[in-house]
Amino acid sequence: MLGHLGSLVDSPWGLALVALSVLLDVFLPVLPSGVLLISAATAATAGVDGARDILDVVELLGCAAAASCLGDLAAYRLAYRGGTWLERRMTRSRRLAAAQERVGQVLLRGGGALVVLARFAPAGRSVVSLGAGAAHRRPAEFLPWSALAGLAWAAYGVGVGYLGGQWLGATWLATAVSIISLVGAGALAAYVFRREQREAIPAEAG
Repeated sequence: MLGHLGSLVDSPWGLALVALSVLLDVFLPVLPSGVLLISAATAATAGVDGARDILDVVELLGCAAAASCLGDLAAYRLAYRGGTWLERRMTRSRRLAAAQERVGQVLLRGGGALVVLARFAPAGRSVVSLGAGAAHRRPAEFLPWSALAGLAWAAYGVGVGYLGGQWLGATWLATAVSIISLVGAGALAAYVFRREQREAIPAEAG
């Protein structure tokens, strides 16, 4: 099965599938973009040409990072322009409402590293991208950090998938171990992200 996925990664359709999943999961966090990215990276190790495998991995990394940045930009622009649907969504979601109040101040204080951290946390990307747009932060305050976040997330996902495939072979075990690594990083990022947001409350009140 992973061998078939490896063949798919070699084709433009495979990269397009990964890119589409990564781009849309800012709006639909339930999409398994991380799992798909890791599986594709693991499958890339199934080839017999080592140089070609490395090229596939680099293409996959660039594709995922670019799609992540474009998805963030789309969510940011949507929230920046606002609208009735978005206003209702922000009102109903305590997480998004809190982000609208805090993320702008965090970025203004130079806390853009929080954008990178949030990329690894479940739904953190959505919270930060929509929050930055709703807070009307300038693109220069958000987009460079968004690009760095997308690159860091893609490099981590592709890296653990590829290394897992190198150590354990292009098998489901390698994919499972790599996914566990991604989930662990996400759990740690979510914990730190929530702590940073809680600490931002007294800072803003002061």
